[in-house]
Amino acid sequence: MTPAAALSDEELDRYARHIVLPQIGGAGQATLKAAHVAIIGAGGIGCPALLYLTAAGVGTITLIDDDDIALSNLQRQIAFGTADVGQSKVNVAAAAAVRLNAHVRIAPQRARIADANAAALLTGADIILDGCDNFATRLAVNRASIVRRIPLISAAIGAFEGQIAHFRGWEDDQSCYACLVGDQPDRPEANCAEAGVLGALAGVIGTFAALEVVRALVPFGTALTGHLFLSDMIDRRVREIRIVKDPQCPACRKSI
Repeated sequence: MTPAAALSDEELDRYARHIVLPQIGGAGQATLKAAHVAIIGAGGIGCPALLYLTAAGVGTITLIDDDDIALSNLQRQIAFGTADVGQSKVNVAAAAAVRLNAHVRIAPQRARIADANAAALLTGADIILDGCDNFATRLAVNRASIVRRIPLISAAIGAFEGQIAHFRGWEDDQSCYACLVGDQPDRPEANCAEAGVLGALAGVIGTFAALEVVRALVPFGTALTGHLFLSDMIDRRVREIRIVKDPQCPACRKSI
């Protein structure tokens, strides 16, 4: 991570509610200013995560998505409005973030991340937040996280359920995303169009994911590392389970 930078008088005022928290303080806020976060997916999870990380003062955010805005996205993707339909998600979301906080550098990348381009797209990132909507991309992001030793916050939603995990799969005692789901991208999977999703759930999980990114950058409380947080919002049930490293995992076993 880039060395922490001094905060201007305007930034001291903007982030005052962070700075008075003893768990963050001025030093923590300066660390956030120096940090670089890569967000995969500018959708239901990526939109609120982007806006809250921008508001939090994360210095550089790379936003990666190759999709355009559709009318059906507006039920949950809160960085967009009706007039934005048909435009690039990353460009519109980046503009919304800059309006919120011009101190943050937003780098929109209109691309689908894969093994071939992951190194270039993730250059300089201190942490990855993955909120994409398909296994193939998630597994490619997981492999990039392991190879480049970048912590990965993974978040997903479907219907009324959401989940978040923190992976550091290159470490001997820590699992990766493939330890949880396997490493085969070709599998049946339901998307939002087929299964539906509660719009506000995207806000809950995206915001929670942003919080876990901040926690990873400026440690406080108990880390989510190696655990999966699960929520079922039909009856407001939540639980957390340990993800054990798979010694036969094809993605991370070489690090054992």
